[in-house]
Amino acid sequence: MRRTLNAIYAASGALAAFFVFAIFVVVLAQTLLNLADKVAKLVSGAPLGLLLPSYAEFAGYFLAAASFLALASTLRAGGHIRVNLLIRRFAPRTRRWVEVWCCTVATVLSGYFCYQTLLLTRDSWDYGDLSYGLIAIPIWIPQSAVSLGLVILTVALLDELQWVLRGQPPCYEVDEGLLSGPEQVDR
Repeated sequence: MRRTLNAIYAASGALAAFFVFAIFVVVLAQTLLNLADKVAKLVSGAPLGLLLPSYAEFAGYFLAAASFLALASTLRAGGHIRVNLLIRRFAPRTRRWVEVWCCTVATVLSGYFCYQTLLLTRDSWDYGDLSYGLIAIPIWIPQSAVSLGLVILTVALLDELQWVLRGQPPCYEVDEGLLSGPEQVDR
């Protein structure tokens, strides 16, 4: 089970990286088309009117997909911002229960957002909602990536919650020393 979960978290992070690269490709393509348009205007006096249809819309959808798909792998790597100033000062037993509380609240919130996003995605599917750009995209497609990211985050938070409930340190705990890198339990 551990290998499967780790593979899901890693695949989600890799898919997020793919969408970041897709943003780069779309923006680069439009930039090159703009450059070709400027050169054509200088040479012939008239621009060619080159355009990558709905490129800003695609980049926005890719950004949403990348952001949400990266949540679980970022959690596992200890990359989310946490305020440890207060938690560090607690005794180990108290700190454990604070961690349990934090994981529980995060899991409940993530589960709620996951549920609501899944409902929204289903509604977009049922009603056939389309985007307003030059290329009409079914809205459920980008919403599915957001929903998937939230499902995987909720699973990762449940994973952390059960780990902390067993008295183990959470995997998102990293050594915050200035000279040392993150130290993570291999689980």
